[in-house]
Amino acid sequence: MSPAASSRIEKDLLGALEVPAEAYYGIQTLRAVQNFRLSGVPLSHYPKLVTALAMVKQAAADANRKLGHLSAAKHTAISTACARIIQGEFHDQFVVDMIQGGAGTSTNMNANEVIANVALEAMGFEKGEYQHLHPNNDVNMAQSTNDAYPTAIRVGLLLGHDSLLASLDKLIQSLAAKGLEFGHVLKMGRTQLQDAVPMTLGQEFRAFATTLGEDLQHLKLLAPTLLTEVNLGGTAIGTGINADPQYQKLAVERLAIISGHPVTPAADLIEATSDMGAFVLFSGMLKRLAVKLSKICNDLRLLSSGPRTGINEINLPARQPGSSIMPGKVNPVIPEAVNQVAFEVIGNDLALTIAAEGGQLQLNVMEPLIAYKIFDSIRLLSRAMDMLRELCIDGITANEEHCRHLMENSIGLVTALNPYIGYENATRIAKIALDSGRGVLELVREEQLLDDATLADILRPENMIAPRLVPLSA
Repeated sequence: MSPAASSRIEKDLLGALEVPAEAYYGIQTLRAVQNFRLSGVPLSHYPKLVTALAMVKQAAADANRKLGHLSAAKHTAISTACARIIQGEFHDQFVVDMIQGGAGTSTNMNANEVIANVALEAMGFEKGEYQHLHPNNDVNMAQSTNDAYPTAIRVGLLLGHDSLLASLDKLIQSLAAKGLEFGHVLKMGRTQLQDAVPMTLGQEFRAFATTLGEDLQHLKLLAPTLLTEVNLGGTAIGTGINADPQYQKLAVERLAIISGHPVTPAADLIEATSDMGAFVLFSGMLKRLAVKLSKICNDLRLLSSGPRTGINEINLPARQPGSSIMPGKVNPVIPEAVNQVAFEVIGNDLALTIAAEGGQLQLNVMEPLIAYKIFDSIRLLSRAMDMLRELCIDGITANEEHCRHLMENSIGLVTALNPYIGYENATRIAKIALDSGRGVLELVREEQLLDDATLADILRPENMIAPRLVPLSA
């Protein structure tokens, strides 16, 4: 190939193709690009997956070098290429669509070809001169797509897991801070969208923080349990064919050091090559988090509804005009967007679940969809939680006087008076209040069922929002 050439010729099982001269990928990647024009989302969209692929290839090269199967020159060149990819270079060369046939072979070959061509240039050769260093013979030595690809998915998830946890933790802290800020704001709690009993706005926001905190703890424990067991070394179906007997142990040890995560060899490589259960469970936890986030956003939209004809207990930060026809309208766009992210994550979980079930015999060929959906869920959730915190939660304010007014005029307030005036009196007062539109406190005072001092004591915030049953007088 001359320096001015715009393409190079590469050959494979099916024949020859012209590969763009500047491309670090090769013919098998090009075929995949031509075949799979589906999601429009390339591997490069998920940098942690690309980095993980390079880490797996580095670990394999280290093991093969130590066992004497890879020359020092080739090992150095491959290591240099992998290091550059891990540092963020050449990610734009990972061009295969996330959804692809072949159980991830196109992804694996995309990595093999890019690493080979970067390595060839480091050795002083031209891209495509595979007689000096080959994508399959050297970069893919002692590997199959069926062990390298699922291992890379797990490592990629481990690499991205911390950012998900960080986004979740920051959101929890923001909600907890609002819980403290609104700790004195009395309001009416609601069940089935009907008035229930008094509480504080702070309790409501603390409950949001608590429920997400539970998921944070589960996710912290779940990832190390589910994702650190890898099938690297199993090659095609878990038997380890074409790998040195000592290769698996060495490669996994190296991968643990390179990735910084305590990956371990799977106990049964044949089972580990076909089973997708870890991804199903992890995705299920992501779905659970999405459901909780969506429920919180539903509540925020209800609590801020109005402003004149709704609940209007809180104010969400105004982020953009809400209508092209209704002047002055401002919509709860941030919670609405989070709702939609949650729906997408729930859909991703269903697609992943069906893909996990759809495998046959010793391999699950649907792994590309599994990888796509789980990485997509993590990306969406992380961004949605950051957006919710920064553009909504941190700026929420309370309409304190309105909250108290609604509470004091609510029929639900009679529940707090029930231990003092009795169930029959409480029921009668509630009915009169409903029929007449008058307030519960007004009616209790009118009938002199309780004096002002007792009412004031009952209505003290600390007595309204926690267990309290006054003993009967002798």
